Amino acid sequence: MTEFNDKARTAYSVQDYSPQRQIEGLEIIRLRRFNDDGGSMTELGRIDKGAVQGIDGFELRQLNYSVMEPLAIKAFHLHKRQTDVWFVPPSDKLLLVVADARKGSATEGLVKRIVLGDGNSFLVRIPPGVAHGCRNLRTAAPSVIIYFVDVQFSTDEHCDEGRLPWDHFGTDVWEVERG
Repeated sequence: MTEFNDKARTAYSVQDYSPQRQIEGLEIIRLRRFNDDGGSMTELGRIDKGAVQGIDGFELRQLNYSVMEPLAIKAFHLHKRQTDVWFVPPSDKLLLVVADARKGSATEGLVKRIVLGDGNSFLVRIPPGVAHGCRNLRTAAPSVIIYFVDVQFSTDEHCDEGRLPWDHFGTDVWEVERG
């Protein structure tokens, strides 16, 4: 067996590959991407009378398309009633940060980082009370988010678009992990 020098032995660690604790109600749904020599197609969802198949209890009320400039951070959004379902095209790359801000939740205070896009096709269901924000990890090109919501946006007394400061959960959540 190979021995390391003192400096390497002291700094050596093994990455933890065990399953990570998930935020209660947060769902990551793998989508099928169909490829051929002419391109690809990903089915984002099948909708029956507003209900999205495979996302129980979610009724589609609005569909949105958002573009983020390189390295931009948009955070944090927080809703009392609204559920978001996000999709980032596999050609783009975003860091989604989610944090459970629900008082009394089994996962209250848990913060998770999820890379979306980057060759993968996922839907991410973000329940009410889970703060969410994202950073475009691309340095030279915009990235896109397509998202479904079950509450229509409103600027009146029914507005459900709340905010927390971008650094509410610390500035380190936005940094690219090294190592």
